[in-house]
Amino acid sequence: MFNKETYIRRRDKLRKMMGKGIVLLPGNVDSPMNYKSNIYRFRQDSNFLYFFGLDQQGLAGVIDAESGEDILFGDDFTLDDIVWMGPQPTLKERSAKAGVGKTAAFARLEEFLKKARQDGRKIHFLPPYRAENKLQLESLLEIRPDVQAEEASEELIRAVVAIRSVKEAQEVAEIEKAADVTQLMHTTAMKMARPGVYEREIAGVVEGIALSHGGMLAYPLILSVHGETLHNHSHDNKLEEGHLLLMDGGAETPMHYAADYTRTTPVGGRFNEKQRMIYEIVLQAETRAINAIKPGVTNKGLHLLAANVIASGLKDLGLIKGDPEQAVEQGAYALFMPHGLGHMIGLDVHDMEDLGEDFVGYDEEVKRSKMFGLGALRLGRKLQENFVITVEPGIYFIPELIRQWEEEKKFTEFINYAEVKSYVGTGGIRIEDDVLVTGDGYRVLGKPIPKAPDDIERLMNE
Repeated sequence: MFNKETYIRRRDKLRKMMGKGIVLLPGNVDSPMNYKSNIYRFRQDSNFLYFFGLDQQGLAGVIDAESGEDILFGDDFTLDDIVWMGPQPTLKERSAKAGVGKTAAFARLEEFLKKARQDGRKIHFLPPYRAENKLQLESLLEIRPDVQAEEASEELIRAVVAIRSVKEAQEVAEIEKAADVTQLMHTTAMKMARPGVYEREIAGVVEGIALSHGGMLAYPLILSVHGETLHNHSHDNKLEEGHLLLMDGGAETPMHYAADYTRTTPVGGRFNEKQRMIYEIVLQAETRAINAIKPGVTNKGLHLLAANVIASGLKDLGLIKGDPEQAVEQGAYALFMPHGLGHMIGLDVHDMEDLGEDFVGYDEEVKRSKMFGLGALRLGRKLQENFVITVEPGIYFIPELIRQWEEEKKFTEFINYAEVKSYVGTGGIRIEDDVLVTGDGYRVLGKPIPKAPDDIERLMNE
């Protein structure tokens, strides 16, 4: 945890922004894998962590926007629990670390909320994403799970997004810790990318590195020689000479701050000519986009900048024809990059995505596009100082998408399908870094992970 003043300050800020009503922030509970006592590794709700800091099951926090009171509802561990778990702090001892002076048994929460509703007070809650919390919310507030997202407080969503988007210095330091562990994960994977090795062997070592540093993976590892599948979680393939291994992986610290980096590595230690040409275009797109980061620019603008670099580079190789800027404007480039440039990162790898991407990534000034590719951009709005974002352009040769677009004669004025098909089998290339927006520009976080082709080859052949 951070110091208790951090959580007091955060709750006071939220209270001031809300003005009226009661904010209900339930924590998470254990979720069983296949029977009650065999559980998945516990992961606390990020919003509860942000405002209360306690990484324990079965808690709910209440922030009264009018009285200034904070209450933690929960139960102390029983002697039977302690036999299995060892000595545990009391709820009062835990709550003191979060700067909360008032606690109550969890069973009292329903009574507390019922009285508040009888008094005509508004109960603000965020859209729940876990089944256990949806059922609990139904019991507490008599709102069916299928309408809870609609009934969630837009006022609270907007306030939480405004507060959590701007990272404190201590949060940036935590993200950087995650980035440093991630650097070790990626450089280890590069060194292991040899013919005859199975993806699962590398995946096991990489996840072990995250665990050995006290945290866990920030999200299921993407590690595949089929990088053209954007979120490929299969690890069944044997690496062969000529493959490209795409790894999109990040560590999460014990305090649950995430990192998210991607590297693409030539199996055996050498890019072939086609791979290197495509890789250089992606690297140039990432470099240009990062160099343009500063407060006030829109991330949508950075996405289009990267897209123009990709379209121009692919024209030089004969895969795109005509005016590259027009190819971007009309969406033809998305055959090669059908995803967005990046997203916010913090306590969640896609920070605050549970609150709704459009609330986090867009505003009244910048609206989400309906165009294929650009519409997948999670973050489009203006960047502010102390945002932490990912920058992750890529080029992919997706056989099914290429085949469909060619059959539909889609963008034939821009796409040289005969040449594009000669690259099928190259797979996918993505390069990603986590970047802090500073007062006058940017800072790439974490220890550098090799990304220039020569540097990757040098590391792999040491």
